[in-house]
Amino acid sequence: MAFLDLAKDRYSVRKFSGNPVEKEKIGLILQAGQLAPTACNNQPQHILIAESKEARSKIRKCTHSDFCAPVIFVVCYDRAVSWKRSYDGKDEGEVDAAIVTAHMMLEAADIGLGTTWVGSFDPDAVRREFSLPDSMVPVALLPTGYPAKDAAPSSHHAERKPLEQTVSFNCL
Repeated sequence: MAFLDLAKDRYSVRKFSGNPVEKEKIGLILQAGQLAPTACNNQPQHILIAESKEARSKIRKCTHSDFCAPVIFVVCYDRAVSWKRSYDGKDEGEVDAAIVTAHMMLEAADIGLGTTWVGSFDPDAVRREFSLPDSMVPVALLPTGYPAKDAAPSSHHAERKPLEQTVSFNCL
């Protein structure tokens, strides 16, 4: 599939079939995240995979938006590894984790799986439930699986502002 078609067709899946996701497909999604660019190639990401019933139960203590997905990736970054800008100290770890998550979402769509980016979760609960060190920052939950037969994009999925409203050329 051409990239723009993939990007256009991909949507946030909030209803999954319940069928398990094959290990090979999980591996491809992880590889896509591994290939994502990060600031200075520091690769600060750390990804937890909540696949077991017990691990998914822990996720439900952190969010109500797990959508009963068979696999939930928890994308984090390590503050001890992430690159910081020299002139203001801005930590680029969250941006890196976001790029990793986007790569994972697009790979999942390319291999026939659905995902939705969940930002509505309690990061302290994630740290507590998964015994993460203080330097580990959870950025996104990524429920993943086969879309249910009646899964559909939101009614606003195809709405896009015209480029003239979001792009400026020759800014002086």
